[in-house]
Amino acid sequence: MIAGMLFRMSKLLPSDAHKSINVWIIYLALPAVSFKYLPHIHWSNQLLLPALMPVIVWIGAWLYVKLYSSINKIGKPTEGCLKLSSGLSNTSFVGFPLIMAYFSDKQLGIAVICDQVTFMMLSTAGVLVAINASQKQELSAISIVKKVLRFPPFLGCVGALTIPNFVDISSLDPFFDKLALTVAPLALFSIGLQLKFDGWKNELKHIGASMTYKLLIAPALVLGVALMMGLKGVIPQIAVFEAAMPTLLTSGVVAEEYNVNPQLSSLIIGISILAAFATTSLWYHILQIL
Repeated sequence: MIAGMLFRMSKLLPSDAHKSINVWIIYLALPAVSFKYLPHIHWSNQLLLPALMPVIVWIGAWLYVKLYSSINKIGKPTEGCLKLSSGLSNTSFVGFPLIMAYFSDKQLGIAVICDQVTFMMLSTAGVLVAINASQKQELSAISIVKKVLRFPPFLGCVGALTIPNFVDISSLDPFFDKLALTVAPLALFSIGLQLKFDGWKNELKHIGASMTYKLLIAPALVLGVALMMGLKGVIPQIAVFEAAMPTLLTSGVVAEEYNVNPQLSSLIIGISILAAFATTSLWYHILQIL
């Protein structure tokens, strides 16, 4: 990530170089992760929590920002921005490398489930919030469905769950291994190329409010659900850990597309990613104790 920041500051790469890197990650590396891990998952009721995690985080964020906006009297664009920034976790670009670092790459299959539901939340609830905040009334259900169905990691997820039931693709495992290994370095490098911090002092209050929920309250909510359900082991740990991830990068794209305070969104994304390296360490140790 530091390398990406240095390359951006040195201007050795075009300003939109991250888009090319993201194409590799989204179209090749992330689908390969699905094919590498999902066919080998032993499905159980415990996997319900990783699937529910993004929904729990989103609902909690919606209520949290509603309360915050009523107290601080913020405008609709800023409110929409805070909902997007607080309610969506960076489950892949940051989540996958950190899960590999703290747990093991064998647990990425669980993380893939969190990531796919997170994308669905972005494509549906996230777009709805952005449209409402920007006061644009046109919404096509068909366009939302198309966006989900055309998303390569989603197609990779569906393919990984269905194709092995009909065809033996185990001979391709070394190929998927090599592609999947590129996720962590390229994702962090891409993030470094995109990080910007201009004007953060003017938005410090909103940034602090969003990050408090995203990095501390959201994982606590998921942990509370796990404890109430009596779940133990690595699966609920991954669900809580993914909930502790910083703001989803793509939420900034949606904020910019619908003009819901994109500058604030960019600041929350950048600062929350840096802060998450400390807070995820804290959450990892909490999970080990519990």
